[in-house]
Amino acid sequence: MQTNLAVHYRIPMLIVGFISLICGMYVGLIRLGWSLPVSSTTHLALHAPLMVCGFLGTVICLERAVAIGERWAYLAPLSSAVGVVLMTANAESSMAVVLIFIASALLSLVSLKILVKQRELFTFTLLLAALCWCIGCLLWLAGFSLARIMPWWIGFLIITIVGERLELSRFMRPSQGSKLLFILALLLFFEGATRASFSAWPNFQLLSVALVVMTLWLMRHDIVRHAIRQQGLTRYIAIALCSGYVWLLTAGIIGLSWPVLTAGSSYDAFSHSIFIGFVFSMIFGHAPLIFPAITKIKIPYHASFYLPLALLHTSLLARVVGDFLYLPALRKAGGLMHVVAITLFILVLATAALRNKKVGASTK
Repeated sequence: MQTNLAVHYRIPMLIVGFISLICGMYVGLIRLGWSLPVSSTTHLALHAPLMVCGFLGTVICLERAVAIGERWAYLAPLSSAVGVVLMTANAESSMAVVLIFIASALLSLVSLKILVKQRELFTFTLLLAALCWCIGCLLWLAGFSLARIMPWWIGFLIITIVGERLELSRFMRPSQGSKLLFILALLLFFEGATRASFSAWPNFQLLSVALVVMTLWLMRHDIVRHAIRQQGLTRYIAIALCSGYVWLLTAGIIGLSWPVLTAGSSYDAFSHSIFIGFVFSMIFGHAPLIFPAITKIKIPYHASFYLPLALLHTSLLARVVGDFLYLPALRKAGGLMHVVAITLFILVLATAALRNKKVGASTK
């Protein structure tokens, strides 16, 4: 019996996710100093929730619901999407936070069910990632500052991506010792996130050690080091992922070098090396596979995919240099280039999909 949700019911949730992305980027530009109209200063605090929970949380929940193929799992992206709508309408809506917490709890349940069905290291890792989001949202409900919540949301995104890479790289068959090293990196991350959230002075050093170990482990065991020798989409994905690993390693080095990260300088460089450099590199690399799985719309590879990817890394380099040299104009320019790169990538994907549709129609 068919239990998965029809595509036309998934699309509205995906649209809300992209609206959240647009709103999150808009607020981000204002926070960087760009003079743009804003209805309320309270909305300025929504940059991270919109990007992490509204956009990425909704898309990850959708992807996991499609994978498990059961309709109840779609309550997670639905809850997240409704929470985003309430949050953008009223930045201080407690119900929005409750709904996003429910989405994170449901994602944890979905991930637990997947783990019960398939007891593998990657399914265990995906469950830990969902629990990170859940812990972060619980702290959000409890009134913790976003700076103290952020380590858990960072864990949600990084560990989700790592879990998905583990799934794709299973045939590499890491040794038992390598698996134990990876589990140690996960334990270090949880301990580091706990210290960063609950210590009197947030310290990201132990968390950064975990990031460095995890990145080096992936560089050694990910199938991507073989795929980069291929051509077309396979090579593009490999290049996107490798560049993302470089930025994740950079974030780890920054966190190790500065015991207490400074707002507007080292913290900005650390967090955006992760969110822009690592996470969006992974999105750019995996989007031609993920979005067709959700929407059933084919997105064939085109060489133009490299243009927004190159612009993304150029923009982040400019931002990080601006952070450490205290050049606000360069930091602002880097932020604006992020928006251009992400927007250009969406347009490139849409163009590739439309081109494929026209070719399909002409061959009928």
